[in-house]
Amino acid sequence: MEVIMLHHPHEKKKDEFEPMALALGFFDGVHKGHQQVITTAKQIARKNEWKSAVMTFDPHPSLVLGHKHTHIRHITPLAEKKRLIEGLGVDYLFIVRFTSDFAALEPQQFVDEFIIGLNAQHVVAGFDYTYGRLAEGTMETMQFHSRGQFTYTGVEKLDFEQEKISSTKVRELLSSGLVRDASDLLGRPYRMRGMVIHGDKRGRKMGFPTANIEPDDSYYLPLTGVYAVKMNVQNEWYEGVCNVGFRPTFKSPDKPVLSIEVHMFHYNGDIYGEEVDVDWYIRLRGEQKFNGMDELSEQIERDKQAAIRFFDLKQLDEQF
Repeated sequence: MEVIMLHHPHEKKKDEFEPMALALGFFDGVHKGHQQVITTAKQIARKNEWKSAVMTFDPHPSLVLGHKHTHIRHITPLAEKKRLIEGLGVDYLFIVRFTSDFAALEPQQFVDEFIIGLNAQHVVAGFDYTYGRLAEGTMETMQFHSRGQFTYTGVEKLDFEQEKISSTKVRELLSSGLVRDASDLLGRPYRMRGMVIHGDKRGRKMGFPTANIEPDDSYYLPLTGVYAVKMNVQNEWYEGVCNVGFRPTFKSPDKPVLSIEVHMFHYNGDIYGEEVDVDWYIRLRGEQKFNGMDELSEQIERDKQAAIRFFDLKQLDEQF
């Protein structure tokens, strides 16, 4: 997959690109609804012997259009979004820099520069996709703005259990700790990447060494609590339990510091400084305060056994 960064105005020429089917969207999460848009573009490209392409935008429009500074957390920050889109097998990924000048483009200007100007022969987007200044362009106006230079497909909403699959719904589920339900909409476990940093090593003293993860601060964080997870270390996956929270047993409530700690069941190496992936499978319980290390240690053992049972049952389900 070729990644192409675009600014407005860009200097690309139409004849630099082969004919393509282009999927449009912000695609945070690359969930099942997004996948349907992208695979539809791929199928149309294959049928017509064109290239397949995806166009997304960075940063999030609210950072540019908002009236005050907003910190945006993503289901899939840009690097993760790139990885997932590449996994879908497209030829081009266009990343358009979302600036105030770009946001001010009239719908026709956007179409002329970023669709017709890139040799897109067919455009695919969700039924509710909008474009141009004040989101004045819609899938209903696409035919007019196309100038007869391309055709288009609006993909209808994809439902799960009678509710639209959306990035907003995925965030809502993560905020409630329902990572298993979120995975149903994503088509995979929710994943977070981060670096292993030094902690206070209390877990090691209790017989449960943990890896303290410092994620990119643009990731959306699940609700505090204890989860069954898998962690990828040096291209190997390990089952474990993760506590995300403020460690109320040890930390002063006046100075809460969020921590993400993973205890892997069959790994005990030194991985400080390693980049790791954490896949979230199910929330086992909420965060609790315990009366000392012995009580906490007993609960961690119960959490570990609960996670082991979960993964054993999951493996059985996958076999049958």
